[in-house]
Amino acid sequence: MSLNIPNLLTLFRIAAIPIIVVVYFSGIKYLNWYCVIIFSLAGISDALDGYLARKWQQTSKLGAFLDPVADKLLVATMLMLVATNTDVKEAMQSEFWFAVTIMVIIGREITVSALREWMAELGKRANVAVSTVGKFKTGIQMVAIGCLLFQENFIGLPILLIGEILLYIAGVLTVWSMTIYLTAAYRAVRSD
Repeated sequence: MSLNIPNLLTLFRIAAIPIIVVVYFSGIKYLNWYCVIIFSLAGISDALDGYLARKWQQTSKLGAFLDPVADKLLVATMLMLVATNTDVKEAMQSEFWFAVTIMVIIGREITVSALREWMAELGKRANVAVSTVGKFKTGIQMVAIGCLLFQENFIGLPILLIGEILLYIAGVLTVWSMTIYLTAAYRAVRSD
């Protein structure tokens, strides 16, 4: 097992999940700040681990496995936190679209993970490599989740509303990127 710095950053992202959950339900003062700070550090670690692994030539099978698992665990858990918070749900412009968007995002994560696994078994994993749309979606999604975790207005900005709007944008990009992956996989399988 290769515990280099990129892999340790990925493990930090996984370890941050239960910490955020505990803080989120703790009822302590400024919990929204703590949650967003820890979540932001986890998000930064997501961008940094892959970059450092490539730059320092420390890519590994462990890192290739753990990185997407950490991402999906982090996103799914944070979305479940905000989806089950009655204050957040009641503040949404549309509880229905909020719930549907969360289901679409989590469903896409499961679908794309399964698709990548299947394509890897067929020796065609490169056909479903991360797309630019997928990267853009991830960035918007992370900012949206951070806003939804924060929940309060900040310097006059309606952070929760901004988070909701960004989540819907991420939802649209989620469907778009999933379509790209499914189309690429279909073409790869059909060419056989």
